[in-house]
Amino acid sequence: MAIDAIPYTKGSHRLTERCHAWLVPDGTWGWSNAGLVTGHGQSLLVDTLFDLPMTREMLAGLRPITDEAPIRTVVNTHANGDHWFGNELVADAEIIASKSTAEEMAANGPDLILGLFEQPGATGRFARHAMGQFEFKGITPTPATRTFEKELQLDVGGTEVRVYELGPAHTAGDSVVVVPAEKTLYAGDLLFIGGTPISWAGPVSNWVAACKFMLDLDVDFIVPGHGPVTDKGGVQDVMDYLVFVEKEATARHDAGMSPEDAMRDINLGRFDQLDERGRLAQNVLAVYYELDPSLERQDTLEVFRRIAELEGFTD
Repeated sequence: MAIDAIPYTKGSHRLTERCHAWLVPDGTWGWSNAGLVTGHGQSLLVDTLFDLPMTREMLAGLRPITDEAPIRTVVNTHANGDHWFGNELVADAEIIASKSTAEEMAANGPDLILGLFEQPGATGRFARHAMGQFEFKGITPTPATRTFEKELQLDVGGTEVRVYELGPAHTAGDSVVVVPAEKTLYAGDLLFIGGTPISWAGPVSNWVAACKFMLDLDVDFIVPGHGPVTDKGGVQDVMDYLVFVEKEATARHDAGMSPEDAMRDINLGRFDQLDERGRLAQNVLAVYYELDPSLERQDTLEVFRRIAELEGFTD
């Protein structure tokens, strides 16, 4: 099947004999993808979704497959809630994440987002605009029950699955899931297709290295954390954005500009067409942190204030 034959429509899409994608347009804040890998009598789920209703809908949609191959394993690619807040609905499975992701989950529960909603002014308005469609009340945070570092090999009913930890980059412990025999990669939020990547953890240079790692894999189908199914051209596009921001932010850092002035000064050029352009604010910070480890780190509220400003939300 060709990549362009896979429509970017909500629901289950079969990629290969044993690999499926659950796609959730439009791919902006919180509208994330998941994946399913099947073997004999069991399957592995790559990520759950942002809230319980969305995750229930996904599990119901996958039931024609999972009735024959029940979900025995879940891999959470990272600690952002749109990839694990639905875990309680698959708590009977073994839930796997990198050690860094598991540690980060403890500080990234639903209360963090609910707190953003309550902020006054532009920060709160922007947070509600971006994520107010989801239901965060009533979620029982259900973190990983098994962790790994660097690399993990799994047997899913005879289907070989490899999990590689490539973070820190987007978050502290980003992982990707590879099914070698099916030439399929589930990239989590190391790939945003059609949207702006955001380097919450950094360093950006490590994310560029992760892109190079993905480009070296023998894969044909790539499921991003957000956006349509892609191929290596999508990986290259993300890497091009990251290299651009790294170069532009470094030049302004060396010229003595503050991160806030730099974010206002950078002209995104062709990348201005991406959704969530305001994420540049955090990406500039990530570059500055790498260049100057002594620089004081901004908290989530301040980052959202800056993103809101670039997105046109002002007090």
